[in-house]
Amino acid sequence: MRMTRRLKPSRVVNIADLRQIAQRRVPKAVFDYLDGGAEAEVTLRENCRAFEAITFRPRHAIAVGECDLRTRVLGTEISFPAMLAPVGYSRLMHPGGEIAAARAAGEAGTGYTLSTISGHKMEDVKAGTKGFAWYQLYLVGGREVAEGAIERARKAGFSALVITIDTPVAGMRERDPRNGMSELMTGSVFAKLPFLPELCTHPGWLTSFLLDGGVPKLENVVVPGQGGMPMTDVGTALRRSVVTWEDIRWIRKSWTGPIVIKGILTGDDARRAVDEGAAAISVSNHGGRQLDGVAASIRALPEVVAAVNGRVEVLMDGGVRRGSDIVKAICLGARAVLIGRAYAYGLAAAGHAGVTRALEILREDVERTLRLLGCASVGQLDASYLQCP
Repeated sequence: MRMTRRLKPSRVVNIADLRQIAQRRVPKAVFDYLDGGAEAEVTLRENCRAFEAITFRPRHAIAVGECDLRTRVLGTEISFPAMLAPVGYSRLMHPGGEIAAARAAGEAGTGYTLSTISGHKMEDVKAGTKGFAWYQLYLVGGREVAEGAIERARKAGFSALVITIDTPVAGMRERDPRNGMSELMTGSVFAKLPFLPELCTHPGWLTSFLLDGGVPKLENVVVPGQGGMPMTDVGTALRRSVVTWEDIRWIRKSWTGPIVIKGILTGDDARRAVDEGAAAISVSNHGGRQLDGVAASIRALPEVVAAVNGRVEVLMDGGVRRGSDIVKAICLGARAVLIGRAYAYGLAAAGHAGVTRALEILREDVERTLRLLGCASVGQLDASYLQCP
């Protein structure tokens, strides 16, 4: 009941409010892992600032009756043009982790994407949602392990495979080493000692973390004869797991469903992804967590949309904090957006209830924005509603 009161619309008005609650609830190492970006965090800030630089051109004196927010992604209808992006280590933010987030997505009428770097088994995640789910594949553990995960995803009912191509190494997220993220995840007891006082200042999180069994294994990276791979820091987990265009070819032979290529920022890579058989691509700079100094995703979106020329669906992620951001992305050619931090703040703040509130906020924002634009449906949005720098 207390958590429900804390998330009331009068108290949690926007995603920034959920961020503040998350920052109070979880230790600094966990919050900064979620909140931070690579190096000087230039791209992290630009992802949001670029949306602010785009202004609307509304049509006034128009009576908008029923507002249709629905769209279709890879043949499946979603209630409004946003899905949940893959977020690693979700179980560290809240014990419900991926299951709680997937459940909230299904209840909201949209889809969820499960990261390879997750603490709950993919079968439990898929069973926990009444919506559809995609599986994001990293080649952690090698090809044999990846092929096992692909087969499990198929049997569990995941409808698409997401291949992230922008992680040849993990970006240098400078907050993490300062906070001892690696030591907390993988180090000895003695290595953890300098960082324990900070954990103890968050007794609610610490109690739930310990009751949940502590640092979970990577339940979807099953090494033959060893079981789930121990949870590691991002750099260790992604090392030697570079995805190349050649890898996508053998993945296509193992996976008969649609493939989404995530991490596209240029027209050339977009065309290559189409040539390699992608059914959709996501314009993404990994939330500013990989190569710092690249373009904001919303800036790269028009080039990619023009390059694919309608041959595949285009999604976008990075910097989305408001429903108006979602509307701007749709106007510039995205079919839908993938939201990451926006829902992860809610997860860290209050588990399932927090993700639910995040999705409510964004959906209400989208509808309000359409009505203020004088537009009756998502399908009618185009670039004429925007003034871009």
